[in-house]
Amino acid sequence: MICYQCGCNLSEHDFCTNCGADVALYKKIIYISNRFYNEGLERANVRDLTGAIASLRQSLKFNKNNVEARNLLGLVYFETGEVVAALSEWVISKNLRPRKNIADDYIDMIQTNQNRLDIINQTIKKYNQALTYCNQDSLDLAVIQLKKVLSLNPKFIRAHQLLALLYINSEEWEKAKRELTKCLEIDTNNIATLRYLKEVDEMLVPEEGAKNSSKKQKKTEEIIKYQSGNETIIQSVNVKDGKGVTSLLNLGIGLVIGIAIAFFLILPARIQNAKANIDDELRKVSEQSDAKTATIDELQQQLEELQEANSNLQQDLSAYMGTDGTLQSVDSLMKAAGAYLTNPEEITVVADYLDEIDMENSEEEMETSEAFDNLYNTLLALVGPGIAESYYNDGYEAYRQENYEDAIPNLEKAFKYDATNGEALYNLANAYYRIGNEDKARETYLQIIDLFPGTEKASKSEAFLEEMGNAE
Repeated sequence: MICYQCGCNLSEHDFCTNCGADVALYKKIIYISNRFYNEGLERANVRDLTGAIASLRQSLKFNKNNVEARNLLGLVYFETGEVVAALSEWVISKNLRPRKNIADDYIDMIQTNQNRLDIINQTIKKYNQALTYCNQDSLDLAVIQLKKVLSLNPKFIRAHQLLALLYINSEEWEKAKRELTKCLEIDTNNIATLRYLKEVDEMLVPEEGAKNSSKKQKKTEEIIKYQSGNETIIQSVNVKDGKGVTSLLNLGIGLVIGIAIAFFLILPARIQNAKANIDDELRKVSEQSDAKTATIDELQQQLEELQEANSNLQQDLSAYMGTDGTLQSVDSLMKAAGAYLTNPEEITVVADYLDEIDMENSEEEMETSEAFDNLYNTLLALVGPGIAESYYNDGYEAYRQENYEDAIPNLEKAFKYDATNGEALYNLANAYYRIGNEDKARETYLQIIDLFPGTEKASKSEAFLEEMGNAE
């Protein structure tokens, strides 16, 4: 036991030896809480779960931080089918003691098993639906729903008790007693169960007594006893009444009574049996339907996952492939190499094919082979300067004529094919600045300062950056 004020271990004294706090009352409270915990543990061991719940709740009233009592209360709730209440106690216990707490194992046991979670959710939904049916006076549907609940969670005491009440309402005493007996097997001292069972037993015993008394009365009516001297004469009623008309009348009355018994007693019993068989078949069909529905949902989920995976693969494939099904980058490089070998002077044709190759995206989306990279770099070294000069001339001419929209793409390509062409990069930055795209202009000016430090272009770029900064 630790001090509530400083957290040090307490001794046999009624005060804390570390901080001096008075712990006499605190010790009594902890002792009472532990006593109720031990009492709850003993009751749980003999399956007196109702008594165990009451004792453990008392223990937590005295010491809400009693982790052992809270864990045991969760186990008792779980045993009675109250999974939500059990999880609540275990979550509180885990928050009180985050480490070395067996509540972690209990929570993982439920939450890591998706099938068990689904069963718990279905149990709660079906039980609530059964309550709704009861409120709507659809008792037959409520019975079917409760049977489904108990097939999923046979230890759910409240479902057993509600089903027993429905059987009591329909005067099916044997079935009610069977459900209440199952409740007692789970919780031997449940007050509600014992009260229901007492009512059922009182209804079952008089029936048996009534049957025996009716048999004795029937036998008494069939015979007549009288004393003659020292002898007792026993004579049948039918023997006494020997008249033929009376016999025929009695025979006719017997036939009428037999037909009435058959109509009012036998026929309803058969109808009841047929109804019970129909209910059983309906329950089986409903269970099969639920199983098929679960299978269909699972297959539908798998289908959606496969469709999503297929869509992702199609997107990846489209990134690698051209419109005709070939690798676009490789195809364009082969065409560029073929055009250069056929006519080295027509560098514009080679440039068109090389423009189709986006090396930055190619490197990010796929692994290009060493042969591909060598061929691309070799071809770029052979035709790059000429292509860059052609693009620069066109771009610079458009720039001089203040046609900046046409100048920008040509100047970009000129720098792409010749990274040493600082003039192309500087004019590109100016073109961005002239059309009002200050973000691209700032980015390009910074690139000039980084690539060509100490040059006149770098100094002018710094001046433009300063001017844009002041304008802001």
